[in-house]
Amino acid sequence: MKIFVTGASGFIGSAVVKELIGAGHKVVGLARSEQSAKTISETGAEVLNGDLENLAILKQGTLNSDGVIHTAFFHDFAQFSKAAEMDKAAINAMGEVLIGTNKPMVVTAGLLGLPIINGNVTEESKSQGIPRSSENMALALAEKGVNASVIRLSPSVHDKGDQGFIPFIIGQARKNGISAYPENGNNRWTAVHRLDAAKAFRLAVEKQAKGALHNIVGDTSIEVKRIAEVIGKKLNLPVASLSGDEVAKHFEWMSRFIALDSPATNLKTQELLNWKPTHIGLLEDMEQNYF
Repeated sequence: MKIFVTGASGFIGSAVVKELIGAGHKVVGLARSEQSAKTISETGAEVLNGDLENLAILKQGTLNSDGVIHTAFFHDFAQFSKAAEMDKAAINAMGEVLIGTNKPMVVTAGLLGLPIINGNVTEESKSQGIPRSSENMALALAEKGVNASVIRLSPSVHDKGDQGFIPFIIGQARKNGISAYPENGNNRWTAVHRLDAAKAFRLAVEKQAKGALHNIVGDTSIEVKRIAEVIGKKLNLPVASLSGDEVAKHFEWMSRFIALDSPATNLKTQELLNWKPTHIGLLEDMEQNYF
């Protein structure tokens, strides 16, 4: 297959591109800069110059490919509403081109904050009231006949080169001289290694399960306090609980996410995609590669 990948030069997207090419697929990667184009070209993929706000280019890439994997996102969490709107417009533009075809579209969403069912976020948990509407957009397209499915990523997709939540938490610990966690720190996050996530994207575009929701988790339940303890140990900083305004002051924009409790299972995902995470977990990866 010839797959159009948005975010192809990014932390996750670049791993997806390599996974696809390694499995014999051809890839067209969206490049928003010369450096992005160079990165994509070096993987052996074709380059399409443009960005998420260039809807005509997104439609062109979709039209000229056999399927789409959408990993791009405007990662400025201080402008999260703007990022969510850009994402929504991009998904809608690509989806319009796919109506009436059987081409697969795999859309990226998140697990953090989804409803808990019997103690965990499951594949039955549905996105409600979350600003990032990518999952609901994909499901709406599936209702229109588009062969769309969703990859729900853990809040931490980890590996060397990570620039997401965990490096930010580490940076705040360095900045404030304390490795902090909210309240009692027993709220739980999930995590998945970048290479395990990349394989899941490939399997999802190959499987083409219309309307499927895939929970991409390796570590299904890590207490946030344990993350803070690793950081404290590695940086030789005190580890402490924060509450109220202290949480917002320490974690800044991330304070809206850090206290969420989102343990998750991936049983249906493993069965449907024949996928199983095999790489190291988050805490071990942090110990080895994050300091």
